[in-house]
Amino acid sequence: MFSIAIRVIRNYTVVPLDTATTLMKDTRKTTFSLNRLQKNLRRETGRAIADYKMIADGDVVMACLSGGKDSYVMLDILLNMQKHAPIDFKIIAVNMDQKQPGFPEHILPEYLESIGVPYHILERDTYSIVMEKTEPGKSYCGLCSRLRRGNLYSLAEKIGASKIALGHHRNDIMETLFLNMFFGGKLKSMPPKLLSDDKKHIVIRPLAYCKEEEIAKFAELRQFPIIPCNLCGSQENMQRQEIKKMLNEWGKKFPGRLDVLFKSITNVAPSHLADTSLFDFHSLEAEREAAMKLQHEDSSEPSNATDAMANRIKLVSISTNS
Repeated sequence: MFSIAIRVIRNYTVVPLDTATTLMKDTRKTTFSLNRLQKNLRRETGRAIADYKMIADGDVVMACLSGGKDSYVMLDILLNMQKHAPIDFKIIAVNMDQKQPGFPEHILPEYLESIGVPYHILERDTYSIVMEKTEPGKSYCGLCSRLRRGNLYSLAEKIGASKIALGHHRNDIMETLFLNMFFGGKLKSMPPKLLSDDKKHIVIRPLAYCKEEEIAKFAELRQFPIIPCNLCGSQENMQRQEIKKMLNEWGKKFPGRLDVLFKSITNVAPSHLADTSLFDFHSLEAEREAAMKLQHEDSSEPSNATDAMANRIKLVSISTNS
């Protein structure tokens, strides 16, 4: 008897049986993890779409792809949901080639063609503008996003897209909340659904309820051809990175805190903040007086009814005695 069992596979390579067994177990484990993550992401995406009515029957959804993990996952989940949705909607993938040095222009077209998705590649040299206009030490993100947004809005109108889908997720929304609070003096974030300033376009974020950790794991298992951003990725010490680090530390040190934090974004009480444009603090006195008057009227009605009943009893008694 041989001390080491062997197995011959189809291409005639000899593999130890123990190794083959391990590979099979790893494959099953990977498949299980992939299915579980897809189920979670589909559930949370479907919940967000339903809560905010992001996609309706007949919509043309322009799915914006940057080449990062988030937009790949968003497209993958939307395509999967499209097959089983009770409504009919179209998906058109769009990538904006910003002419970053070394950007592999062939990757996204090849990927989109391989999965059979209609797409557009919009070529705009916003990279040079951002590099020229941004002061040393300042973040590229603000100007970059404004330039990208304007070009995408124009393309959406050209191709007849009724919704513009972006790949921002739950962590992005929380990070933006703290960025605006700490550095902008505003209590605002990324809404799951947004009407553009010119009222022409509706932006949706289908991954609004999805956790970045699950998105990253799913993207890794699906082996999407990720393209790193040479703008965002080159500013590791910028404000958003510091906020991300803070939130990650909270998540590790206080399990469940980020879940509660995100829930608070969906459960706002304007009367318990201090923005006079959201709540009419000036009319509280008038509201109190109106409420007190109503309470007084309500409390007097039983007394009047009792008096009227007593009078009727008295009349009946007099009539009987007569």
